[in-house]
Amino acid sequence: MLRDYRESDAAAVSLLALAGFEEFRTAYSDWAAMSASLSQMPSLAAVGELIVAELDGELLGAVTYVSPDRPKAPFFEPHWPIVRMLVVHPAARGRGVARTLMDECCRRARRDNSRVLALHTSPIMTAALAMYRDMGFVFQRDAPPIYGVPSAVYLLAL
Repeated sequence: MLRDYRESDAAAVSLLALAGFEEFRTAYSDWAAMSASLSQMPSLAAVGELIVAELDGELLGAVTYVSPDRPKAPFFEPHWPIVRMLVVHPAARGRGVARTLMDECCRRARRDNSRVLALHTSPIMTAALAMYRDMGFVFQRDAPPIYGVPSAVYLLAL
């Protein structure tokens, strides 16, 4: 079940973000800084729509949809809606949680009359990158690295 984030989800979302990125910890040049940033995922609710996937009271995944009118990093076009911080707990992977969250972001972008949806990701995130490409996201340009990990912007035509 998908639902909008509630403040009572803050601790669980922080732990979910850390668990979702744990496998990449050795790739980042400063894991302490990266993990501190990840644990702040609930703060994204102030700039976008934080969506959680829940089953039997347990959070399995989360993502933030940022609408076209909201502030975003300068490597995105200001009028693009974007996806930020898609995370799925490792124990819940392979069950369609990420795709369901992404489909909801696409739905919200269409709701906002957008013709595109953008995100940034890294080549180390092979499963996510494969899913994005399967959905039709296309490489647009490189983005600044995140603690030494390359990053790029991808765009989906809706």
